[in-house]
Amino acid sequence: MRQYPHLYIDGQWTEPIEPRHVDLVDPTREEAFARVALGSAADAERAIAAARRAFDSFSATSVDERIALIDRVIDAYESHIDEFSELIAREVGIPVANRAQVTGPAQHMRVARDLLREYPFESRIGGAVVRREPIGVCALISPWNWPVQTGVIKLIYALAAGCTVVAKPSINSAASGALLAQVLHEAGVPAGVVNLVNGRGRDVGDMVSRHPDVDMVSFTGSTGAGRQVGAAAADTVKRLCLELGGKSANIVLPDADLERAARWNIQRCFFNAGQSCHAPSRMLVHESQVEQVVPFLVDEARSFRLGDPLESSTTMGPVVSAGQFKSIRDHIQSALDEGARLVTGGLERPDGLDRGYFVQPTVFTGVTPDMTIAREEVFGPVLAVLPYRDEDEALRIANDSVYGLGGFVFGGDRTRARRVVDGLRAGRVSYNGAATDSYTPMGGYKQSGIGRSMGRFGLEEYLEVKSVYGFEDEAQELPPLFG
Repeated sequence: MRQYPHLYIDGQWTEPIEPRHVDLVDPTREEAFARVALGSAADAERAIAAARRAFDSFSATSVDERIALIDRVIDAYESHIDEFSELIAREVGIPVANRAQVTGPAQHMRVARDLLREYPFESRIGGAVVRREPIGVCALISPWNWPVQTGVIKLIYALAAGCTVVAKPSINSAASGALLAQVLHEAGVPAGVVNLVNGRGRDVGDMVSRHPDVDMVSFTGSTGAGRQVGAAAADTVKRLCLELGGKSANIVLPDADLERAARWNIQRCFFNAGQSCHAPSRMLVHESQVEQVVPFLVDEARSFRLGDPLESSTTMGPVVSAGQFKSIRDHIQSALDEGARLVTGGLERPDGLDRGYFVQPTVFTGVTPDMTIAREEVFGPVLAVLPYRDEDEALRIANDSVYGLGGFVFGGDRTRARRVVDGLRAGRVSYNGAATDSYTPMGGYKQSGIGRSMGRFGLEEYLEVKSVYGFEDEAQELPPLFG
């Protein structure tokens, strides 16, 4: 069994104050493969103190110094890419063939670095100087479904801004969190600037969210957990950036290429075994065309190769845990009980896989907006197809959700499609499967979150704004904030 017996605090690998550990279960084999140190509130206190001590000096570093640091982090990270790929296959079941999970983080680091080269930390409004300054100590709480990339996006923009960090990865992906700390150590991040404390949300997560010496909390996870983080942070009025749950809709207009829309929806929805907050898990199809899209959906869903994520031929691994496996199956059962029509997949394990938390790619039609499967985030490879009568009803169904993270529209007439895109209440909307851009903001409406990550908007989450008066001459040499 692999051993990860240390936390990373103040530039040193250190054992928890109270010797504790947790075993990580390989979801493919249903057996423990690694043991990681488990921190407590007391360990989080130490990490916060180290970050606070380091803030004054790190926040005063120049842009060029931070760019050089990010370059060193990129080099160190890229030397460990294959190790990351193998590790997340073991801890959360992500296939090694899914290279986006391990190449994406380096791309986000480069975006942050390049943005930093040009970002105006000082600008002007009239005769006033407007400064943007690092907010302070940041608590970064990351999920398991994008175990490296989500943590990297938070971390790299915090460093770019000049902030110091206490990072808490998910317990399910604590081993890749430890490897990321090793990368930062190898890159020469100054002591105390980045600290890693594995731990449970009720201990470490609650401590960093409440602590008065933490200035900002960035959290990605479920909406329920996000509410708890927000409530804990409220007493000290911290900056919050929350990326939470989603139940994204894909509206397929009658003039869309139905086969392309259907196959794309399956691939995007079932990517990462459906464990993606932006997954288009509701596909809205005109009532006259539902039966036309079903064969494409079924064929594409059955094209996935389920199996050991360490094998290069596998395109879908297991879901992350026994608890997640049960939750997904419970949602499938609820759809059956409530009268949805199962067209592929279901409750049974995939053929030949009698061990591991494997869920068949599953598609339901005949879903109505009031069904559980249409309203709750399943977070698994399950698609609900809902019929609509006209464009207005499609938008009403799509927006009738507590969530507003992502949205998707397929159609031929661009003017009509743009009208539907503009009507969706979601933070990111893609037309005809257009790819997203790492420079653009990511975040949600409604209970899908607060704030934005990535690009300029992501950097500014880690910056305070200061208005300075009395330096009119100096202000005239700065770029205007607007215009």
